Amino acid sequence: MIDCLIQGRLHAAPQQRTSKTGRPFATAKLIASAGDGESVFVNLISFDAAAVSALLALAAGDSVAVAGTATPRAYLKDGEPRASLDVTVQQVLSAYHVTRKRTAMQPAAPERDRRFDAWEAGR
Repeated sequence: MIDCLIQGRLHAAPQQRTSKTGRPFATAKLIASAGDGESVFVNLISFDAAAVSALLALAAGDSVAVAGTATPRAYLKDGEPRASLDVTVQQVLSAYHVTRKRTAMQPAAPERDRRFDAWEAGR
């Protein structure tokens, strides 16, 4: 397995499923650009509760970056070999998450010193 960080667009809406033991997980398909007009299908699966929630909040066509462990695969399409990846997702980052994290990382506006408000009003 390979540690990876992959960015692309969701091919379809992620699906929530339940394992035989009753544990929830999510699956999705991501289309990632491989350069030269090529693209690679990335099969995503996540068992991490935070990553599952993040994936399920997204819809088809949403841009997303995922981090996890990848296993390369190959398949035939119209007799031609194609590459794909199976990724077990541990972290999800989307435009929504970036905006939320950026807002959280902004320093708070300094508190206004209100001791002089009454004095200023009396001027």
